[in-house]
Amino acid sequence: MILGEREPRRGANSLTVEAVFRSLARRHPKALALADPDNRETFTDSAPRRLTYAEADRAVTAIAARLRHMGLPTDAIVGIQLPNIVENSLAMFGIWRAGMIVAPLPLLWRRADAVAALARIGAKALISCGHVGAFSHCQFAMSVAADVFSIRYVCGFGKNLPDGVVPLDDLLDAEKAEKIGPLPATDADRQTGERGNNAAAHLAAVTFDVGERGVVPVARNHAELFAGGLAVLLESGIAEGSTILSAIVPSSFGGICLTLLPWLLSGGALLLHHPFDAAVLARQQRRERCGTLVLPGPVALRLAETSAFVLEGPACVIAAWRAPERLTDSAAWREPNTVLVDVPIFGEAALAAERRGADGKPEPLPLGPIVAPRGSPDAVVVAELTPTAAGTLAMRGPMVPHHSFPPGIERSGLPYFKIGERGLVDTGYACRADSVTGTIVITGAPTGIVSVGGYRFPLRNLQDVVGRIDAGATLGALPDPLTGQRLSGQATDRLTMQAALNAVGVNPLVVAAFGDRGERLAAPHD
Repeated sequence: MILGEREPRRGANSLTVEAVFRSLARRHPKALALADPDNRETFTDSAPRRLTYAEADRAVTAIAARLRHMGLPTDAIVGIQLPNIVENSLAMFGIWRAGMIVAPLPLLWRRADAVAALARIGAKALISCGHVGAFSHCQFAMSVAADVFSIRYVCGFGKNLPDGVVPLDDLLDAEKAEKIGPLPATDADRQTGERGNNAAAHLAAVTFDVGERGVVPVARNHAELFAGGLAVLLESGIAEGSTILSAIVPSSFGGICLTLLPWLLSGGALLLHHPFDAAVLARQQRRERCGTLVLPGPVALRLAETSAFVLEGPACVIAAWRAPERLTDSAAWREPNTVLVDVPIFGEAALAAERRGADGKPEPLPLGPIVAPRGSPDAVVVAELTPTAAGTLAMRGPMVPHHSFPPGIERSGLPYFKIGERGLVDTGYACRADSVTGTIVITGAPTGIVSVGGYRFPLRNLQDVVGRIDAGATLGALPDPLTGQRLSGQATDRLTMQAALNAVGVNPLVVAAFGDRGERLAAPHD
């Protein structure tokens, strides 16, 4: 599926993300490609997996073949909701190899959000896992499928899957994967990933932003994903063949560009960490000699301040800031021999990457073009920043979506991702531009939106849900040094409120807002 132009943009890459992976598998079949968190067995099925490129490539082909044999058509949208384990990446590449479009869902999304998102885009299948912690994700996926008319299949990794779920664990076994055979002969072109001279213009992923009126689908092609990943890679200076350890789940545009793309573009190994255990992270980093870590920005600074984590040797820390307005107030980076690259993420619109200078303080965002790497004569433009008349930040450029999705949604009356004049997208973040210094400072989050550790909520919708359950209940957002904001609620009977919120399928972070102060959850930083 191509939105808009059918000819490649001038100078645009014509490769797909999956084609790069396939090329690496041919060139380095025995090299380590993906590795699970050490503590995988504490939160989901199976022992930690370590896959070479050849093993990962075989599993990807098997997943793609199963999806095609199930009868899913080309350009079918397949949702996935998985923790930060190797199956997450394998499922994404399997969907791409099958000629389909991936729609990653945040791990803590529950029925209300998932149903609204998947119904909006007409998803045909949903891939999940047996459980994460005590929560049965495949059972949840089945309940979502029952409410979304377009979903034909629910697939799952793990053990003891509910009846009706198509198992995928067998595809990770070499002998069983070989038995499924290649992709159907009539779709041999999908097996090689070739889609003409404009392959990169085909849709790769649909992620989900949140506006004041609810969930908003955001579609991106392969070229736009490459642009976001390239911004992070070039500014970080990640060397070829590097080992990257990431605590960011690829369930959003920012997550994909901070993890999958730098890994593929550098051709090294990607080690995964399920957020968050500092001791496990430190053990992974030391054992694997990881030179690059991808962490939530507030967590990276907190670990450095408390000496809870010591990086061994020269390293680069890529810090994801889901609340970019907090970046200007962050502490200086004082870790010797370690580069810190700040990556402010503006919802699903775009991101920027800025390496901190010798003083350890955050660099201001430039007014106008953002180039990567800064200061290089060979730098490439990855985005452009400009203030709107309303005092908010607008962006455009190679990584910013160029079309709304699904096609024709502008006429539906539903909330959608708006593309403005000259391709500008209003991020909603309040900003202050300084024409003298040529910089922009982010001063506030979008109006009416609460962001908790990367999960965004329209506050009015939540207050309406809470009010329908208990007219005397209140729900508000408070600043938080680690998660940007946190939800805090008061109700006549908090246990009754929590049970009612669980029943309607809202995010666990909302449910936890009505718990005892000492019981409230810390947000996962994906």
